[in-house]
Amino acid sequence: MDALRYTLPPASADRPPPPGIGGALGLIALYFVLQVAVGFAAALLLGFGYRLMHGTAAVGLGALMTRPDISSVVVILTLSGAALATLWAARARWPRLWSQAAPPGFGFAVPAAAYCIAAVALGMVVPLIGAKLTELLAHGHAVPQDVKQLGGGASAGYRIALTLAVASIGPLVEELLFRGVLLSALLRRLRPVWAMLASATMFALVHLPDLHWLWYALPNLALLGVVLAWLRLRSGSLWPAVIAHASNNLLAMLALFASLHHAG
Repeated sequence: MDALRYTLPPASADRPPPPGIGGALGLIALYFVLQVAVGFAAALLLGFGYRLMHGTAAVGLGALMTRPDISSVVVILTLSGAALATLWAARARWPRLWSQAAPPGFGFAVPAAAYCIAAVALGMVVPLIGAKLTELLAHGHAVPQDVKQLGGGASAGYRIALTLAVASIGPLVEELLFRGVLLSALLRRLRPVWAMLASATMFALVHLPDLHWLWYALPNLALLGVVLAWLRLRSGSLWPAVIAHASNNLLAMLALFASLHHAG
C-alpha cells in the first residue's frame, strides 16, 4: 500500500480538515469519559427507581450494583449512551468523511461481499490464535474480563441483552474510533504498516483496565487490532472490521456461556 494514496484534500471553510492525531485521541478520550458519566447517571437513576418501587428500606446503591442483572442493565445503558454520543460527535464534526471509502474517510461505505465473509472467518479464527498466544505468555494464569464476569453472573435474559450490546454497539463505535478516525489520522504521518501497528497498540492499551492491567493479554488484542486495520484498508470500508470485531466479541461471550453451562 502506497502512503501517497492517502494524500489529503485541501481544507476549506465548508470542508473542515481531517482529524489529526490529537483530535482522534480526544474523541477516544471523550468516549471513555462519557462511559463514566453515563454509567454514573444510569446507576443513580436505577437506584432511584428501585427505591421508588421497593421503599426507602431497600438496599443501598453500592449493594444494588453488585447484583449482576442490575449491573448488566447499567453496562448496556452506559455502552449505548456513550456510543450514540460519540457517533453523533464524529458525524457532526466530519460529515464529509463519514461515507468516504479511502482514508482520510471513515469508511462507512458498502464493501464487497467477499470481505464480509472473510471478516466473519477472521473474527472467529484470530481470537483462537490470540488465546493460544495469551496462554503461552500467561503461563497458565487466567485473564479475567469485567464484562465476561458480569455476564456470567446474570440471568439468561440479561445475558442475551448484554451479549447483543457487546457484539453490536461496542464494535461499531470502537471501529469508528480506532480504524476510522485514529487510523486516518495516523496515515497522515506514517506509512500504512506503521499506522496499522500504532492504531492496534492504542486499541490494546485502552482495554487494559477491563483486563485488570494484565500485560500478557495485550498481544492478543494487538493482533486483533492489526487484522481489523488490514480489513479496513484492504476492503475500502469500515464494515468488514466491524463484522470481524463483532464476531470476535460474540465468540467470546458464547464461549463463556458454554463454559458456565458445562460447569453447571
